[in-house]
Amino acid sequence: MTLTTLLIRIGIAAILITLAVGFGFKKHKNWLMTFLQNYCGVLFIVSGFVKAVDPMGTAFKMEQYFAEFESVAEGSFLSFLAPIFPLFSSYAIAFSVFVIIVEIVLGLMLVLGSRSKFTSWAFLLLVGFFTVLTGFTYLTGHVPSEANFFEFGKWGPWVESNMKVTDCGCFGDFIKLVPFTSFMKDVFLMIPAIYFVFRHKDMHQLFTPNIRKAAVGLSIVGLLWYCLSNFVWNIPGTDFRPFKKGAEVAKIKEAEVDAASNVKIVGWKLKNKKDGTIVELSNDVYMKQFKDYPKAEWEVFDQIKTEPTIPRSKISDFEFMDSNGNDATEDFLADPNYSIMVVSYKMDYETKTEKVMVTDTIAVYDQETEEETIQIVQSEQTLEKYIWDEDYKDKFTGSLLTFLNEANADGIKSHFVGGAATGEMLESFKKEINAPFAVYEADDILIKTIVRSNPGVILWKDGVIINKWHRTKLPTYAELKKSLN
Repeated sequence: MTLTTLLIRIGIAAILITLAVGFGFKKHKNWLMTFLQNYCGVLFIVSGFVKAVDPMGTAFKMEQYFAEFESVAEGSFLSFLAPIFPLFSSYAIAFSVFVIIVEIVLGLMLVLGSRSKFTSWAFLLLVGFFTVLTGFTYLTGHVPSEANFFEFGKWGPWVESNMKVTDCGCFGDFIKLVPFTSFMKDVFLMIPAIYFVFRHKDMHQLFTPNIRKAAVGLSIVGLLWYCLSNFVWNIPGTDFRPFKKGAEVAKIKEAEVDAASNVKIVGWKLKNKKDGTIVELSNDVYMKQFKDYPKAEWEVFDQIKTEPTIPRSKISDFEFMDSNGNDATEDFLADPNYSIMVVSYKMDYETKTEKVMVTDTIAVYDQETEEETIQIVQSEQTLEKYIWDEDYKDKFTGSLLTFLNEANADGIKSHFVGGAATGEMLESFKKEINAPFAVYEADDILIKTIVRSNPGVILWKDGVIINKWHRTKLPTYAELKKSLN
Protein backbone atom coordinates (compact mmCIF):
# COMPACT_ATOMS: atom_id res chain seq x y z
CA MET A 1 0.00 0.00 0.00
CA THR A 2 1.19 3.51 -0.80
CA LEU A 3 0.83 6.59 1.38
CA THR A 4 -1.59 8.13 -1.13
CA THR A 5 -3.87 5.08 -0.99
CA LEU A 6 -3.78 5.07 2.80
CA LEU A 7 -4.60 8.77 3.08
CA ILE A 8 -7.51 8.39 0.64
CA ARG A 9 -8.93 5.53 2.69
CA ILE A 10 -8.52 7.52 5.88
CA GLY A 11 -10.28 10.43 4.18
CA ILE A 12 -13.22 8.22 3.22
CA ALA A 13 -13.46 6.88 6.78
CA ALA A 14 -13.33 10.46 8.12
CA ILE A 15 -16.14 11.57 5.80
CA LEU A 16 -18.34 8.66 6.90
CA ILE A 17 -17.70 9.38 10.58
CA THR A 18 -18.34 13.08 9.98
CA LEU A 19 -21.70 12.33 8.37
CA ALA A 20 -22.58 10.06 11.28
CA VAL A 21 -21.64 12.76 13.78
CA GLY A 22 -23.57 15.42 11.93
CA PHE A 23 -26.71 13.60 10.89
CA GLY A 24 -26.78 10.63 13.25
CA PHE A 25 -25.60 12.04 16.58
CA LYS A 26 -26.35 15.67 15.59
CA LYS A 27 -23.30 16.73 17.57
CA HIS A 28 -21.32 18.78 15.08
CA LYS A 29 -20.80 22.51 15.56
CA ASN A 30 -18.61 23.14 12.54
CA TRP A 31 -18.38 20.76 9.57
CA LEU A 32 -14.73 21.60 8.86
CA MET A 33 -13.73 21.10 12.48
CA THR A 34 -15.59 17.79 12.70
CA PHE A 35 -13.98 16.49 9.51
CA LEU A 36 -10.48 17.53 10.64
CA GLN A 37 -11.04 15.94 14.06
CA ASN A 38 -12.03 12.67 12.44
CA TYR A 39 -9.35 12.76 9.75
CA CYS A 40 -6.48 13.51 12.14
CA GLY A 41 -7.92 11.16 14.73
CA VAL A 42 -8.18 8.21 12.35
CA LEU A 43 -4.74 8.98 10.94
CA PHE A 44 -3.20 8.88 14.42
CA ILE A 45 -5.05 5.69 15.32
CA VAL A 46 -3.85 3.95 12.15
CA SER A 47 -0.24 5.19 12.34
CA GLY A 48 -0.10 4.32 16.02
CA PHE A 49 -1.62 0.88 15.58
CA VAL A 50 0.83 -0.25 12.88
CA LYS A 51 3.59 0.66 15.32
CA ALA A 52 1.82 -1.04 18.25
CA VAL A 53 2.03 -4.24 16.22
CA ASP A 54 5.82 -3.99 16.60
CA PRO A 55 6.88 -1.69 19.48
CA MET A 56 10.42 -3.09 19.40
CA GLY A 57 10.83 -1.83 15.84
CA THR A 58 9.97 1.70 16.97
CA ALA A 59 12.39 1.28 19.88
CA PHE A 60 15.20 0.35 17.49
CA LYS A 61 14.39 3.44 15.43
CA MET A 62 14.57 5.58 18.58
CA GLU A 63 17.97 4.08 19.41
CA GLN A 64 19.18 5.26 16.00
CA TYR A 65 17.87 8.76 16.67
CA PHE A 66 19.41 8.91 20.15
CA ALA A 67 22.79 7.79 18.78
CA GLU A 68 22.65 10.46 16.07
CA PHE A 69 21.53 13.14 18.56
CA GLU A 70 24.47 12.21 20.80
CA SER A 71 26.90 12.54 17.90
CA VAL A 72 25.44 15.90 16.85
CA ALA A 73 25.46 17.24 20.41
CA GLU A 74 29.06 16.18 21.07
CA GLY A 75 30.35 18.26 18.17
CA SER A 76 28.33 21.39 18.92
CA PHE A 77 27.42 23.97 21.57
CA LEU A 78 24.99 21.35 22.95
CA SER A 79 27.78 19.04 24.12
CA PHE A 80 26.44 19.17 27.68
CA LEU A 81 23.38 17.25 26.46
CA ALA A 82 25.35 14.41 24.87
CA PRO A 83 25.51 12.17 28.01
CA ILE A 84 21.72 11.97 28.35
CA PHE A 85 21.14 10.26 24.99
CA PRO A 86 22.80 6.92 25.90
CA LEU A 87 20.55 6.93 28.98
CA PHE A 88 17.51 7.57 26.80
CA SER A 89 18.64 4.77 24.50
CA SER A 90 18.65 2.30 27.38
CA TYR A 91 14.95 3.08 27.90
CA ALA A 92 14.08 3.14 24.18
CA ILE A 93 11.44 0.40 24.47
CA ALA A 94 9.66 2.29 27.26
CA PHE A 95 9.70 5.48 25.17
CA SER A 96 8.39 3.48 22.23
CA VAL A 97 5.39 2.05 24.09
CA PHE A 98 4.62 5.44 25.65
CA VAL A 99 4.67 7.34 22.35
CA ILE A 100 2.61 4.65 20.57
CA ILE A 101 -0.09 4.67 23.26
CA VAL A 102 -0.17 8.49 23.39
CA GLU A 103 -0.54 8.66 19.60
CA ILE A 104 -3.45 6.20 19.45
CA VAL A 105 -5.22 7.61 22.50
CA LEU A 106 -4.92 11.16 21.15
CA GLY A 107 -6.48 9.95 17.90
CA LEU A 108 -9.36 8.41 19.83
CA MET A 109 -9.80 11.56 21.93
CA LEU A 110 -10.02 13.65 18.75
CA VAL A 111 -12.73 11.42 17.29
CA LEU A 112 -14.66 11.46 20.58
CA GLY A 113 -14.03 15.14 21.27
CA SER A 114 -12.73 14.31 24.73
CA ARG A 115 -11.19 17.17 26.76
CA SER A 116 -10.97 19.38 23.70
CA LYS A 117 -8.52 21.98 25.04
CA PHE A 118 -6.07 19.43 26.45
CA THR A 119 -6.36 17.25 23.34
CA SER A 120 -5.69 20.21 21.04
CA TRP A 121 -2.52 21.21 22.84
CA ALA A 122 -1.32 17.61 23.17
CA PHE A 123 -1.90 17.04 19.46
CA LEU A 124 0.06 20.19 18.60
CA LEU A 125 2.98 19.16 20.81
CA LEU A 126 3.09 15.62 19.43
CA VAL A 127 2.91 16.80 15.81
CA GLY A 128 5.64 19.32 16.62
CA PHE A 129 7.78 16.53 18.06
CA PHE A 130 7.25 14.39 14.94
CA THR A 131 8.02 17.38 12.70
CA VAL A 132 11.36 17.94 14.43
CA LEU A 133 12.29 14.27 14.01
CA THR A 134 11.29 14.03 10.35
CA GLY A 135 12.78 17.44 9.58
CA PHE A 136 16.06 16.43 11.19
CA THR A 137 16.03 13.16 9.25
CA TYR A 138 15.55 14.93 5.93
CA LEU A 139 17.92 17.84 6.57
CA THR A 140 20.84 15.59 7.52
CA GLY A 141 20.98 14.77 3.82
CA HIS A 142 22.51 18.23 3.37
CA VAL A 143 25.25 17.60 5.95
CA PRO A 144 28.51 16.04 4.66
CA SER A 145 30.00 13.25 6.79
CA GLU A 146 32.86 15.46 7.99
CA ALA A 147 30.53 18.27 9.19
CA ASN A 148 28.30 18.68 12.21
CA PHE A 149 24.59 19.35 11.75
CA PHE A 150 24.93 22.83 13.28
CA GLU A 151 27.79 23.82 10.96
CA PHE A 152 25.34 25.35 8.49
CA GLY A 153 28.10 26.89 6.39
CA LYS A 154 29.29 23.41 5.42
CA TRP A 155 25.89 22.19 4.27
CA GLY A 156 25.72 21.17 0.65
CA PRO A 157 23.28 19.67 -1.85
CA TRP A 158 21.00 16.96 -0.49
CA VAL A 159 22.55 13.48 -0.77
CA GLU A 160 20.70 10.43 0.52
CA SER A 161 23.86 8.68 1.71
CA ASN A 162 24.55 11.57 4.12
CA MET A 163 21.58 10.58 6.29
CA LYS A 164 22.34 8.44 9.35
CA VAL A 165 18.64 7.70 9.94
CA THR A 166 17.08 6.99 6.56
CA ASP A 167 13.49 6.35 7.64
CA CYS A 168 11.48 8.09 10.37
CA GLY A 169 9.36 5.00 11.11
CA CYS A 170 6.13 7.04 11.02
CA PHE A 171 4.17 3.97 9.92
CA GLY A 172 6.56 1.36 11.27
CA ASP A 173 7.39 -1.25 8.64
CA PHE A 174 3.87 -1.03 7.17
CA ILE A 175 4.77 1.81 4.80
CA LYS A 176 8.26 3.17 4.25
CA LEU A 177 8.27 6.88 3.49
CA VAL A 178 11.10 8.81 1.91
CA PRO A 179 12.38 11.50 4.30
CA PHE A 180 11.00 14.50 2.41
CA THR A 181 7.51 12.96 2.26
CA SER A 182 7.58 12.24 5.99
CA PHE A 183 8.64 15.79 6.74
CA MET A 184 6.01 17.39 4.52
CA LYS A 185 3.30 15.16 6.00
CA ASP A 186 4.07 16.51 9.46
CA VAL A 187 4.35 20.09 8.22
CA PHE A 188 0.83 19.84 6.77
CA LEU A 189 -0.46 18.31 10.01
CA MET A 190 0.70 21.43 11.82
CA ILE A 191 -2.12 23.33 10.05
CA PRO A 192 -5.02 21.44 11.70
CA ALA A 193 -2.98 21.22 14.92
CA ILE A 194 -2.82 25.02 15.18
CA TYR A 195 -6.45 25.30 14.09
CA PHE A 196 -7.50 22.95 16.92
CA VAL A 197 -5.73 25.07 19.53
CA PHE A 198 -7.46 28.28 18.50
CA ARG A 199 -10.89 26.81 17.74
CA HIS A 200 -11.11 23.91 20.19
CA LYS A 201 -14.53 25.13 21.41
CA ASP A 202 -15.93 24.19 17.99
CA MET A 203 -15.00 20.53 18.46
CA HIS A 204 -17.81 17.99 18.51
CA GLN A 205 -18.18 15.77 21.56
CA LEU A 206 -19.69 12.29 21.40
CA PHE A 207 -21.43 10.48 24.26
CA THR A 208 -21.25 11.56 27.90
CA PRO A 209 -18.08 12.65 29.73
CA ASN A 210 -18.04 9.41 31.75
CA ILE A 211 -18.29 7.25 28.63
CA ARG A 212 -15.47 9.22 26.99
CA LYS A 213 -13.30 8.80 30.09
CA ALA A 214 -14.05 5.08 30.24
CA ALA A 215 -13.22 4.65 26.55
CA VAL A 216 -9.88 6.42 26.98
CA GLY A 217 -9.00 4.53 30.18
CA LEU A 218 -9.85 1.12 28.74
CA SER A 219 -7.92 1.96 25.57
CA ILE A 220 -4.78 2.77 27.56
CA VAL A 221 -4.95 -0.52 29.47
CA GLY A 222 -5.74 -2.55 26.36
CA LEU A 223 -3.01 -0.90 24.29
CA LEU A 224 -0.42 -1.41 27.01
CA TRP A 225 -1.24 -5.11 27.13
CA TYR A 226 -1.23 -5.36 23.33
CA CYS A 227 2.14 -3.60 22.98
CA LEU A 228 3.76 -5.79 25.62
CA SER A 229 2.31 -8.93 24.04
CA ASN A 230 4.18 -8.12 20.84
CA PHE A 231 7.66 -8.30 22.31
CA VAL A 232 7.73 -9.41 25.98
CA TRP A 233 6.12 -12.84 25.59
CA ASN A 234 5.57 -13.19 21.86
CA ILE A 235 6.64 -11.88 18.47
CA PRO A 236 4.29 -9.55 16.53
CA GLY A 237 1.18 -11.33 15.31
CA THR A 238 1.35 -9.33 12.08
CA ASP A 239 4.74 -9.15 10.40
CA PHE A 240 5.37 -6.28 7.99
CA ARG A 241 9.08 -7.01 7.68
CA PRO A 242 10.70 -8.88 4.74
CA PHE A 243 11.76 -11.85 6.91
CA LYS A 244 8.20 -12.96 7.53
CA LYS A 245 7.00 -16.55 7.82
CA GLY A 246 7.01 -18.12 4.36
CA ALA A 247 9.54 -15.67 2.90
CA GLU A 248 11.66 -17.26 0.18
CA VAL A 249 14.81 -15.51 1.31
CA ALA A 250 17.20 -17.27 -1.06
CA LYS A 251 15.14 -16.44 -4.17
CA ILE A 252 14.36 -12.89 -3.06
CA LYS A 253 18.00 -12.15 -2.23
CA GLU A 254 19.14 -13.46 -5.62
CA ALA A 255 16.49 -11.41 -7.44
CA GLU A 256 17.32 -8.23 -5.53
CA VAL A 257 21.05 -8.63 -6.10
CA ASP A 258 20.47 -9.21 -9.83
CA ALA A 259 18.19 -6.16 -10.01
CA ALA A 260 20.77 -4.02 -8.22
CA SER A 261 23.52 -5.16 -10.58
CA ASN A 262 21.44 -4.04 -13.55
CA VAL A 263 21.04 -0.50 -12.27
CA LYS A 264 22.60 1.96 -14.69
CA ILE A 265 24.20 5.34 -14.15
CA VAL A 266 22.29 7.88 -16.23
CA GLY A 267 23.72 11.10 -14.87
CA TRP A 268 26.31 12.79 -12.66
CA LYS A 269 26.12 15.69 -10.23
CA LEU A 270 29.34 17.67 -9.89
CA LYS A 271 30.23 20.40 -7.43
CA ASN A 272 32.84 23.10 -7.94
CA LYS A 273 35.21 23.00 -4.97
CA LYS A 274 35.85 26.74 -5.10
CA ASP A 275 32.46 28.40 -5.47
CA GLY A 276 30.05 25.52 -4.82
CA THR A 277 28.47 25.61 -8.30
CA ILE A 278 26.38 22.50 -9.03
CA VAL A 279 26.41 20.94 -12.49
CA GLU A 280 24.24 18.04 -13.56
CA LEU A 281 25.28 16.10 -16.66
CA SER A 282 23.88 13.07 -18.42
CA ASN A 283 26.13 10.04 -18.42
CA ASP A 284 26.85 10.33 -22.14
CA VAL A 285 27.82 13.98 -21.85
CA TYR A 286 29.97 13.39 -18.77
CA MET A 287 31.85 10.54 -20.46
CA LYS A 288 32.70 12.89 -23.34
CA GLN A 289 33.44 16.00 -21.31
CA PHE A 290 34.89 14.71 -18.03
CA LYS A 291 38.27 16.24 -18.92
CA ASP A 292 36.59 19.65 -18.73
CA TYR A 293 35.92 18.99 -15.03
CA PRO A 294 39.33 18.20 -13.52
CA LYS A 295 39.36 16.61 -10.05
CA ALA A 296 41.41 19.49 -8.71
CA GLU A 297 38.44 21.80 -9.30
CA TRP A 298 35.39 19.53 -9.30
CA GLU A 299 34.11 16.67 -7.19
CA VAL A 300 31.38 14.10 -7.83
CA PHE A 301 28.90 14.29 -4.99
CA ASP A 302 26.15 12.13 -6.42
CA GLN A 303 25.24 9.78 -9.24
CA ILE A 304 21.83 9.59 -10.89
CA LYS A 305 20.83 5.97 -11.36
CA THR A 306 17.88 4.07 -12.74
CA GLU A 307 15.59 2.47 -10.18
CA PRO A 308 16.07 -1.29 -9.71
CA THR A 309 13.24 -3.39 -11.15
CA ILE A 310 12.89 -5.00 -7.73
CA PRO A 311 13.10 -2.64 -4.72
CA ARG A 312 15.92 -3.41 -2.33
CA SER A 313 14.94 -4.77 1.08
CA LYS A 314 16.88 -5.88 4.15
CA ILE A 315 17.04 -9.35 2.59
CA SER A 316 19.80 -8.03 0.33
CA ASP A 317 21.90 -7.56 3.49
CA PHE A 318 21.30 -11.10 4.72
CA GLU A 319 24.78 -12.50 5.24
CA PHE A 320 26.78 -13.91 8.09
CA MET A 321 30.27 -15.29 8.68
CA ASP A 322 31.60 -18.25 10.63
CA SER A 323 33.99 -17.82 13.54
CA ASN A 324 36.95 -17.87 11.12
CA GLY A 325 35.58 -14.95 9.11
CA ASN A 326 34.36 -17.00 6.12
CA ASP A 327 31.06 -16.13 4.43
CA ALA A 328 28.57 -18.91 5.24
CA THR A 329 25.43 -17.37 3.72
CA GLU A 330 25.29 -19.13 0.37
CA ASP A 331 25.77 -22.63 1.80
CA PHE A 332 23.13 -22.00 4.44
CA LEU A 333 20.50 -20.74 1.99
CA ALA A 334 21.20 -23.64 -0.38
CA ASP A 335 20.65 -26.30 2.31
CA PRO A 336 17.61 -28.37 1.20
CA ASN A 337 17.09 -29.80 4.68
CA TYR A 338 15.40 -28.38 7.74
CA SER A 339 17.72 -26.32 9.92
CA ILE A 340 17.29 -24.20 13.02
CA MET A 341 18.73 -20.73 13.45
CA VAL A 342 18.96 -19.09 16.86
CA VAL A 343 19.65 -15.35 16.67
CA SER A 344 20.65 -12.86 19.33
CA TYR A 345 21.13 -9.22 18.40
CA LYS A 346 22.64 -8.41 21.80
CA MET A 347 24.81 -10.76 23.82
CA ASP A 348 25.02 -9.86 27.51
CA TYR A 349 28.48 -10.24 28.99
CA GLU A 350 31.38 -8.54 30.69
CA THR A 351 35.05 -8.96 30.00
CA LYS A 352 38.04 -9.19 32.24
CA THR A 353 41.69 -9.63 31.44
CA GLU A 354 43.89 -12.33 32.91
CA LYS A 355 47.65 -12.68 32.80
CA VAL A 356 48.71 -16.26 32.18
CA MET A 357 51.99 -18.04 31.59
CA VAL A 358 52.07 -19.61 28.15
CA THR A 359 54.51 -22.41 27.38
CA ASP A 360 56.04 -22.54 23.92
CA THR A 361 59.03 -24.02 22.12
CA ILE A 362 61.68 -22.24 20.13
CA ALA A 363 64.53 -23.47 17.94
CA VAL A 364 68.00 -22.32 19.05
CA TYR A 365 70.98 -22.60 16.69
CA ASP A 366 74.43 -23.14 18.25
CA GLN A 367 77.10 -21.67 15.95
CA GLU A 368 79.95 -23.60 17.61
CA THR A 369 78.39 -27.03 17.30
CA GLU A 370 76.34 -26.04 14.27
CA GLU A 371 73.42 -27.82 15.80
CA GLU A 372 69.84 -26.73 16.37
CA THR A 373 68.18 -27.52 19.66
CA ILE A 374 64.61 -27.08 20.86
CA GLN A 375 64.11 -25.15 24.06
CA ILE A 376 60.99 -24.74 26.14
CA VAL A 377 60.20 -21.14 27.11
CA GLN A 378 57.46 -19.48 29.06
CA SER A 379 56.04 -16.04 28.45
CA GLU A 380 53.38 -13.96 30.14
CA GLN A 381 50.38 -13.08 27.99
CA THR A 382 47.24 -11.06 28.65
CA LEU A 383 44.05 -12.86 27.67
CA GLU A 384 40.51 -11.52 27.54
CA LYS A 385 37.90 -13.66 29.27
CA TYR A 386 34.14 -13.39 28.76
CA ILE A 387 31.90 -13.45 31.83
CA TRP A 388 28.40 -14.27 30.63
CA ASP A 389 25.35 -12.78 32.30
CA GLU A 390 23.44 -15.47 34.20
CA ASP A 391 20.00 -14.25 33.10
CA TYR A 392 21.16 -14.27 29.49
CA LYS A 393 22.48 -17.82 29.80
CA ASP A 394 19.21 -18.94 31.38
CA LYS A 395 17.37 -17.96 28.20
CA PHE A 396 19.35 -20.67 26.40
CA THR A 397 20.03 -23.41 28.93
CA GLY A 398 16.42 -24.41 29.62
CA SER A 399 13.87 -25.55 27.06
CA LEU A 400 15.78 -23.96 24.16
CA LEU A 401 18.91 -26.04 24.71
CA THR A 402 16.80 -29.17 25.14
CA PHE A 403 15.04 -28.34 21.87
CA LEU A 404 18.36 -27.92 20.05
CA ASN A 405 19.87 -31.10 21.47
CA GLU A 406 16.85 -33.18 20.49
CA ALA A 407 16.83 -31.66 17.00
CA ASN A 408 20.56 -32.31 16.65
CA ALA A 409 20.09 -35.94 17.69
CA ASP A 410 17.42 -36.23 15.00
CA GLY A 411 19.77 -34.92 12.31
CA ILE A 412 18.59 -31.29 12.15
CA LYS A 413 21.48 -28.85 12.26
CA SER A 414 21.33 -25.74 14.41
CA HIS A 415 23.10 -22.43 13.95
CA PHE A 416 23.65 -19.52 16.34
CA VAL A 417 24.06 -16.04 14.87
CA GLY A 418 25.23 -13.29 17.22
CA GLY A 419 24.95 -9.63 16.39
CA ALA A 420 28.07 -7.45 16.48
CA ALA A 421 30.00 -10.43 17.85
CA THR A 422 33.46 -11.85 17.24
CA GLY A 423 34.40 -15.44 16.51
CA GLU A 424 36.21 -15.69 19.84
CA MET A 425 33.16 -14.37 21.71
CA LEU A 426 30.82 -16.79 19.96
CA GLU A 427 33.03 -19.79 20.63
CA SER A 428 33.27 -18.77 24.28
CA PHE A 429 29.49 -18.65 24.61
CA LYS A 430 29.04 -21.99 22.82
CA LYS A 431 31.47 -23.60 25.24
CA GLU A 432 29.86 -21.87 28.23
CA ILE A 433 26.42 -23.41 27.64
CA ASN A 434 27.68 -26.60 25.92
CA ALA A 435 25.46 -26.01 22.89
CA PRO A 436 25.35 -28.19 19.74
CA PHE A 437 25.14 -25.30 17.29
CA ALA A 438 27.66 -23.85 14.85
CA VAL A 439 28.33 -20.16 15.54
CA TYR A 440 28.27 -17.17 13.19
CA GLU A 441 28.50 -13.41 13.36
CA ALA A 442 26.26 -10.89 11.61
CA ASP A 443 25.17 -7.27 11.69
CA ASP A 444 23.02 -6.62 14.75
CA ILE A 445 20.54 -4.46 12.79
CA LEU A 446 19.99 -7.36 10.38
CA ILE A 447 19.25 -9.71 13.27
CA LYS A 448 16.83 -7.22 14.81
CA THR A 449 14.95 -7.23 11.52
CA ILE A 450 14.65 -11.01 11.31
CA VAL A 451 12.84 -11.72 14.58
CA ARG A 452 11.79 -9.52 17.51
CA SER A 453 13.14 -11.71 20.28
CA ASN A 454 16.51 -11.94 21.97
CA PRO A 455 17.14 -14.79 21.45
CA GLY A 456 14.72 -15.74 18.70
CA VAL A 457 14.37 -19.04 16.86
CA ILE A 458 13.76 -19.57 13.11
CA LEU A 459 13.08 -22.80 11.25
CA TRP A 460 14.51 -22.84 7.70
CA LYS A 461 14.33 -25.18 4.74
CA ASP A 462 15.86 -24.62 1.31
CA GLY A 463 16.32 -20.88 1.92
CA VAL A 464 12.72 -20.40 3.06
CA ILE A 465 11.56 -19.28 6.54
CA ILE A 466 9.16 -22.05 7.60
CA ASN A 467 8.39 -20.61 11.04
CA LYS A 468 9.83 -18.44 13.77
CA TRP A 469 9.22 -18.09 17.48
CA HIS A 470 9.74 -15.88 20.48
CA ARG A 471 11.92 -17.75 22.94
CA THR A 472 8.99 -18.06 25.37
CA LYS A 473 6.72 -19.57 22.70
CA LEU A 474 9.09 -22.22 21.39
CA PRO A 475 7.33 -25.59 21.03
CA THR A 476 8.94 -28.81 22.18
CA TYR A 477 10.90 -30.62 19.52
CA ALA A 478 8.35 -33.45 19.61
CA GLU A 479 5.57 -30.96 18.81
CA LEU A 480 7.59 -29.45 15.98
CA LYS A 481 8.45 -32.84 14.50
CA LYS A 482 4.78 -33.87 14.60
CA SER A 483 3.78 -30.69 12.72
CA LEU A 484 6.37 -31.37 10.01
CA ASN A 485 5.26 -34.94 9.33
